[in-house]
Amino acid sequence: MAGAGRAPLHARRVREAWALIAPMALVLLCVAAWPLGRTIWLGFTDASLAGAGAGADFVGWENYYAVFGGQAFGVLVDPQWWRSVGNTLVFAGVSVSLETVLGVMVALVLHRRFPGRAWVRASVLVPWAIPTVVSAKMWAWMLNDQFGVVNAVLLDLGLIAQPLAWTADPVLSMVSVILVDVWKTTPFMALLVLAALEMLPRDIYEAARVDGIHPVRVFVRVTLPLIRPALVVAVVFRTLDALRVFDLVYVLTANSPATMTMSVYARRELIDFQSAGTGSAAATLVVLVIALVAVMVLTAGRARMAEARP
Repeated sequence: MAGAGRAPLHARRVREAWALIAPMALVLLCVAAWPLGRTIWLGFTDASLAGAGAGADFVGWENYYAVFGGQAFGVLVDPQWWRSVGNTLVFAGVSVSLETVLGVMVALVLHRRFPGRAWVRASVLVPWAIPTVVSAKMWAWMLNDQFGVVNAVLLDLGLIAQPLAWTADPVLSMVSVILVDVWKTTPFMALLVLAALEMLPRDIYEAARVDGIHPVRVFVRVTLPLIRPALVVAVVFRTLDALRVFDLVYVLTANSPATMTMSVYARRELIDFQSAGTGSAAATLVVLVIALVAVMVLTAGRARMAEARP
């Protein structure tokens, strides 16, 4: 009987939830449906940027994969596309992992009571508040191999023997992009984790302190399971944002193959090569890759949360 009584209540709450999000969902549909549909359509045409899609002929899957004269063409057989996919996955995986770990550490520090905590919390958010293009340009000057302050400091400390080309070297350029993204976005992760920490009941920690349980064990057994839902949400948001990264990479390294992401590749095809068809096909693939990774991350997060439930 109790279960039967809860079923109508659950159904009513679901209807109320849909009623609340329906207006915003409708607005998003109106704003995003036409550009997305137009992009998908142009991906099946030979449209050029000069013609803006006017008079474009339908070519089917040729922008994705086609064979002419025994040779394959299209985005899916372009080695640079697959390299950009790999660069994007490496960037997203490494940066989000570092930001999650550092964000939790920063949140734990900011959660403690100490003099000037409000000022510290405000100052920590400064990197995240700076527009990405501005912070990327600032770091581009700081990482310059000739007059950048980073090389100057490292040379003065004797850590390097000669200036390093941070944004030109094939290996250091990816490291630089990841470190700049970690510097900028770690406050976002810390803010979400801190909000979850502020909601935790304090009596649990009082009982653990009375029992003499080590703080590390309290974090692993108590804090981490309780903040896992917020952590999953933060990781999902950051993963989606990292997979579509464009401005940070483009400002720091432009079209460098060592750091080219999927969005930078789509921009190159559309703007530099003036091919609206190929660029739209690449942009469509970016959406598909992001959607696939989002489903995988959400599924893995739900599975972990289900295992953690008693």
